[in-house]
Amino acid sequence: MEHLIRIGMDTSKSVFQLHGVDAAERSVLVRKLQRRAVVPFFAKLAPVRIGLEACGGSHYWARTLSGLGHEVVLIAAQHVKPYVRRGKHDAADAEAICEAMSRPRTRFVGIKSGEQQAAQMLFGVREQLVRRRTQLSNTIRGYAAEFGLVAAQGLARIEPLLARIAGDATVPGLAKELLETLGEEYRAVCARYAAIDKKLLAHHRKDETGQRLAAMPGAGPVVASLLGVKVTDATAFGSGRDFAAWLGLTPKNHSTAGKNRLGVITRAGDEMLRQALVVGATAHIQQVRRGRAKASPWLAALIARKPPKLAAVALANKTARIAWKMMITGEPYRCGLAGNLTPPRRPQGRFAPPTAVACGQP
Repeated sequence: MEHLIRIGMDTSKSVFQLHGVDAAERSVLVRKLQRRAVVPFFAKLAPVRIGLEACGGSHYWARTLSGLGHEVVLIAAQHVKPYVRRGKHDAADAEAICEAMSRPRTRFVGIKSGEQQAAQMLFGVREQLVRRRTQLSNTIRGYAAEFGLVAAQGLARIEPLLARIAGDATVPGLAKELLETLGEEYRAVCARYAAIDKKLLAHHRKDETGQRLAAMPGAGPVVASLLGVKVTDATAFGSGRDFAAWLGLTPKNHSTAGKNRLGVITRAGDEMLRQALVVGATAHIQQVRRGRAKASPWLAALIARKPPKLAAVALANKTARIAWKMMITGEPYRCGLAGNLTPPRRPQGRFAPPTAVACGQP
């Protein structure tokens, strides 16, 4: 099969469908493999370009096939779907992947290393623990309210509430036992969350890029480390706006006939990273409103004329653009320096280092 130029591979739990073409774009390989036969098959094959849909397990297969000497690219599912001609089956998906990877405008997903996937898992587990902690605290509050016991907002109020329940003679014994069971689970989740937070901070201290990004207002260790984990190759984006658009922080465009109509943000891209940027921006704006942080002239004017949520999204957009520039150039964050926030839309050659990474610029 020396005449193969590229192969599209549709992966699954146990069945892998291949579709390969030659230089004349003729289908010369249509084959189905079992999971155990994938590595032996590609080990015997001459180096070729292989495309996979970015999904669960795709980064593992990308690393494995790259180790065999092949060039592997990952394609987001939304870029593959337009090339599925009819129906939904493995052979059509593999053919669509093979076609999509040949198009010059197709953007590929960066291949993550095992360490990067482990760090990404750290954030996923942390998010699940936060959700479970919130669920348990709300459950405890709800059941306690049924017996006339209420507490102020905040996680710090849960333990005193449990103590009040245990000492209240009007609460039935069965209810006390069940609430104590919920309390034990709540404490266990809090302990696991604290352990995960320590691991996250340890990971952040080892990440040079994350430490630079943490200096941005509204970033901090969580947002900075998450940027380092999620963005494997910042040079894949042509500008800071492209990066913000990938995160879904730019408005939807409904323009036609020369009339610009911009709507709400697209919410495309990675939900966890976008949410972290917006939450960080919201926290920074709250600190500015309370006089605990100094706002740049741009942010102060934005807060004065826009609602809080809209200002938070705008600040998250700006933070994303600054983060992209810092990841591209390796520059530290320097508040108060004059400089252009984004380089030209389509620079010639490699990205030229900007003069400064500044805050407060529109």
